[in-house]
Amino acid sequence: MQTTAEVAVADASAGDDVPVRGWPRYWPLLLLAAAALPGLALFTLGRWGDEPALRAWRTVCLAIVMQAMPFLLLGTALSGAINAFVPARVFSRVLPRRPALAVPVASAAGVVLPGCECASVPVANSLIGRGVTPAAAFAFLLSAPAVNPVVLTATAIAFPGSPAMVLARLLASLATAAVMGWLWLFLGREQWLKPAVRHTGHRPGHSRWTEFRQGFQHDFLHAGGFLVVGAMAAATFNVAVPRSVLDTFSGSPWLSVLFLAALAILLAVCSEADAFVAASLTGFSPLARLTFMVVGPMVDLKLIALQAGTFGRAFAARFSAATTVVAILCSTLIGGMLL
Repeated sequence: MQTTAEVAVADASAGDDVPVRGWPRYWPLLLLAAAALPGLALFTLGRWGDEPALRAWRTVCLAIVMQAMPFLLLGTALSGAINAFVPARVFSRVLPRRPALAVPVASAAGVVLPGCECASVPVANSLIGRGVTPAAAFAFLLSAPAVNPVVLTATAIAFPGSPAMVLARLLASLATAAVMGWLWLFLGREQWLKPAVRHTGHRPGHSRWTEFRQGFQHDFLHAGGFLVVGAMAAATFNVAVPRSVLDTFSGSPWLSVLFLAALAILLAVCSEADAFVAASLTGFSPLARLTFMVVGPMVDLKLIALQAGTFGRAFAARFSAATTVVAILCSTLIGGMLL
C-alpha cells in the first residue's frame, strides 16, 4: 500500500517520461534522528545539569539557520528561474565548448553572484539539469560563496589594512574551485550522482510561472531540511567543545592550519560572516585564518548535508573530502607566498 508521499510523487510524474526515484523508506527516520538527537541530548543535560548550555545551543542553531535562510531563498529562487525561464542554449553560448576551459570560466563566474554556500547548491543542481557539464557546475558551486563581492568586502572590513589577506582569499578560493572542477572532469563518475528527481527545463504547453513555483517549492523544502540538520550538528559542536581546546592547537603552525580547517567545517558559519569569526581568532597565524576562510564556504556541515540531499551521499562523501584537501593545499601555498 502506497504512502501519501509516494502517491503525490507518482501523481506529479504521471505525464513525464523521466523516471522518479523515491526516498528510501528509512530515510525520514534517519533525518528525524539526526535533527532531534543532538537537541534532545543537550535538553537533557540542560534540564538536569548546566541549563545555559541548552540556551547557547538554541541560540547558535537559530543563528545559523536565520543567517543562511535569506541566501537559501535567493539560491532556490534563482534555481527555479533558471529552470523555467532560461533556455538551455544560453549556457552553451556563455561557457566554452571544451569542458576543461568551461571550468575556470565557471569559477570566475562566482564573482558576480552574491550568496552563500546554501544558495550555490540548488543553482549548481539546476545548471546540471540544463546541460552544463557537472565539472563546471561544481566549480561554480565552490567559487560563488567564496569570491563574490559581498564576501570580499566583508573580508576587507574584518582585516583592515591587510589587502594581502583579501587577495589571498580570492586566489586560493578560485584555485580550489578550478582544481576541483578539473578533478571531477577527469576522475568523477556519473554513478556517484543521484538521478534527478524532477524534470528540468521548460516543457512546451506548460506555464513558466507554474514551473518556477513548483521548482522553487521543491528545492527550498528539500534543501531547507538539510540546512536545519547541519545547523543542529554545528550548534552541538559549538556548545560541546571548550575554549581550552582552541588554545591547545594555536601554538603549532601546522596543527593550527589543520585545526582551523576542521573548525570551519564544524562551525558552519555563513561565508558572509566567516571573515569576522576568523579575525576574532587572534591567537592563530594569518595562514591558519586564511585556511579557515577558504575551507568554510566550500566544506561545512550544512553544505555537506545539502550536497548529500541534492546530489547523493556517494557524491558528498567523495567531493567534500577531496575539496578539504585541495582547499588546505591551495591556502597553504598561496598564503605562504602572500602573507
